[in-house]
Amino acid sequence: MDTVIVGIDVAKEKLDVCLRWAGRQKFGQFENTVAGHQKLMGWVGKQRGTHQVHVCLEATGQYGDGVAEYLYQQGLLVSVVNPARIKHYGRSQLRRNKTDKADAQLIADFCASQKPEPWSPPPAEFKTLQALVRRLEDLMAARLQEGNRLQSGISTDAVVEDIQSHLAYLDQQIQKIKCLIQEHIEQHPRLCEQQQLLVTIPGIGKLTAAKLLGEIRSIHEFEDARQLAAYAGLTPEIAVSGTSVRKKPHLSKTGNANLRKALFMPAISAKRYNPIIAAFCVRLSLAGLLPMQVIGAAMRKLLHIVYGVLKHGRLLTLIISQNV
Repeated sequence: MDTVIVGIDVAKEKLDVCLRWAGRQKFGQFENTVAGHQKLMGWVGKQRGTHQVHVCLEATGQYGDGVAEYLYQQGLLVSVVNPARIKHYGRSQLRRNKTDKADAQLIADFCASQKPEPWSPPPAEFKTLQALVRRLEDLMAARLQEGNRLQSGISTDAVVEDIQSHLAYLDQQIQKIKCLIQEHIEQHPRLCEQQQLLVTIPGIGKLTAAKLLGEIRSIHEFEDARQLAAYAGLTPEIAVSGTSVRKKPHLSKTGNANLRKALFMPAISAKRYNPIIAAFCVRLSLAGLLPMQVIGAAMRKLLHIVYGVLKHGRLLTLIISQNV
């Protein structure tokens, strides 16, 4: 049975759609609203008949969450793909045009040829936790900006007073969100258990554990620690060819930037206080790696430990003792 392929290019206000089936191709455009999603489903339903439908769209933040969840609830097979995969696929096909319609067509091509893995909506408690930790990051970024402005040499009293007032407000909101994050975790036994496991890892506190849980979603979606590291963009990218190309390895950074950010400071702390990572970093330094390369490797190593602790549901000390 032929599969109806639906490629969706997501924007804030609209959805450009390419529908492909049995050598035929149609294009449509719909509002990115609940009513627009319903119209899209009706349009797809007229074309599909009794055939299976595979919908594919890029992971473009919250703009695509609504339509992905709606179509999933309607019983369609949905794939939400890293935009970098679509981009590189387009380059491999020598695509040169960059329009919303062309992007929808490219996504449909990718879906038909690559058959990306199915997606399912995250649990409600995960969505709430992710929203809270990302809101915290936004507030902390805003506070850093205001702090920098205050130290930039501004001497106008009214401006200084306003910045100080804003900083006090941001501090209050940051503390409020931190409390909401912890309250949310404690209301959900599974999240609470996972947080308690993560804080057994030297270098990871309760807030970092919350950030990790808010970005990883479910550890069981990853077959091994390497797959989780790839999801975070912490796998090394190596460029060696013949005798002329010898670039230094670096992090691919093709992955979840929020997860990488959540690991940076903990990795620096773990480099000093986590015996496993401290010894690992010493070996890398002696091997000639630069300081930032060592930190990147420490982030990846720390994430591997996180995977082991969450996957097996055991304290770090128990995992270490079993591996000795």
